[in-house]
Amino acid sequence: CWEVRKRNSSEWCRFIQSNPDCRLEGGFLDYLQGVFCVFPPRLLPLAVTLYALWLLYLFIILGVTAEKFFCPNLSAISTNLKLSHNVAVLSLTSPLHGVTFLAFGNGAPDVFSAVVAFSDPRTAGLAIGAVFGAGVFVTTVVAGGIALVKPFTAASRPFLRDVIFYMVAVFLTFMVLYFGRITLGEALGYLGLYIFYVSTVVLCTWIHRWQRREGLVPPSPWEPEMPTDAEEQESLGTNSGDYSEEYRPLLPSRETSLRILTTALSPLDYRKWRRKPWYWRLFKVFKVPVELLLLLTVPVVDPDKDDLNWKRPLNCLHILTSPLLCVLTLKSGTYGLYQIQGVFPVWGLVTLVGFVLAVIIFITTSNEEPPKYHCVFAFLGFLASAMWINAAATELVNILRTLGIIFQLSNTVLGLTLLAWGNSIGDTFSDLTMARQGYPRMAFSACFGGIIFNILVGVGLGCLLQMTSSQVVKLEPDSLLVWILAGALGLSLVFSFVSVPAQCFQLGKAYGVCLILYYLAFLCLALLTEFRVIRLSAV
Repeated sequence: CWEVRKRNSSEWCRFIQSNPDCRLEGGFLDYLQGVFCVFPPRLLPLAVTLYALWLLYLFIILGVTAEKFFCPNLSAISTNLKLSHNVAVLSLTSPLHGVTFLAFGNGAPDVFSAVVAFSDPRTAGLAIGAVFGAGVFVTTVVAGGIALVKPFTAASRPFLRDVIFYMVAVFLTFMVLYFGRITLGEALGYLGLYIFYVSTVVLCTWIHRWQRREGLVPPSPWEPEMPTDAEEQESLGTNSGDYSEEYRPLLPSRETSLRILTTALSPLDYRKWRRKPWYWRLFKVFKVPVELLLLLTVPVVDPDKDDLNWKRPLNCLHILTSPLLCVLTLKSGTYGLYQIQGVFPVWGLVTLVGFVLAVIIFITTSNEEPPKYHCVFAFLGFLASAMWINAAATELVNILRTLGIIFQLSNTVLGLTLLAWGNSIGDTFSDLTMARQGYPRMAFSACFGGIIFNILVGVGLGCLLQMTSSQVVKLEPDSLLVWILAGALGLSLVFSFVSVPAQCFQLGKAYGVCLILYYLAFLCLALLTEFRVIRLSAV
């Protein structure tokens, strides 16, 4: 499909429509058809600009969905199943690293993007570039930024454990790329290695706590306890509904269902709006449409609130909208539009069943007290938010492939730049904010724990799902840039593995500057190789 730009502009549309390689897999919009057939050639810069803005908005959708809907429901599921936070991979308060709620939540967009990209052999390079590119970015720029913001002493054994596991994962991926294929056993091996990693983290945590109780190890450098949402709101003088005392009514009153619905569907807090700077307000304006759609379709269960975030009219509406969203986004609506016996569509049946259940729940519950089965809404919200992330990731992969065809760029360079940077925004801001608040060890641990999840689950699950159509998945590197990327990631891990113990695990600004300079040098080498300014001998 790359040949389209080499042809006369009058032939672009005919070439796109007749070439099977130009057909995008999944997604709701045909971006290639739009840029080469809908827009005239002279308006190509306008089309590219619109696509770039839509790309940025897709990253916003991914971030908002993961942060405000996917992660809270995952936490609620863990609480309802009475799982240990370490076992559920959701610990925020423990400084024992790696496998954290922060890493798991931020990894959701990365994993879904990788799974979608691996589903089509033509975009597998995009997934490889994103997984390796995000790894280099997080372990250099983000980790280095943490050391610059707040010099600290790293936890020795957890750091060495995480780096060793990550080096093993990178080596396995390097071997898969060398042989150019991945089998069923190897894909399951990725997932098995992640399970082994989680088990190791849990075991190390138990051993460390036992040693501290027995007084066998000295106390670790102190970090302030991470406040919970309830404690943070209490310190701000607000209750779980974010109403301060002066706004609370003197006498208790029952709100009507209509008022509960309108309040729950409002993505704006007007008191918070007045306190925030202009740039926060501008960004919030862009997020409001996304948040409103998510509030309409994704229920959120909050165990920290007294009412568990039970909003009877809205939750009853979710019984209708969430299943409808799932069937209309699964395989880009293929199953939802399927007609039963050629007469009745699946989405109509889902709507009918959802409406009946919503009416029953509305009649048998009250506004004041959540029902005993309210935990089911956490599973429904988890599924609905996952479908949102999957749909956004599909559009993201398709639009990146389109931009690659327009600018004649390889999937690998798009993955290690745009996709890796976009998916790492959450890690960057979350980890640096956590470091500034006095939790640099926890933030540094998230850098390695999160990317281990991304590479093992992203590659393993992505290839496993692709094997539904073939027994072996081909992962042949499309250029020398793949080897440069893999080598750069491996070298950065070796550098940290050697330099951090050499500094007695005391990480300061010199370490942070070295990591950031390393990433800039790698990025220059990668871009010069992509544009063939630097020609390296073939491997």
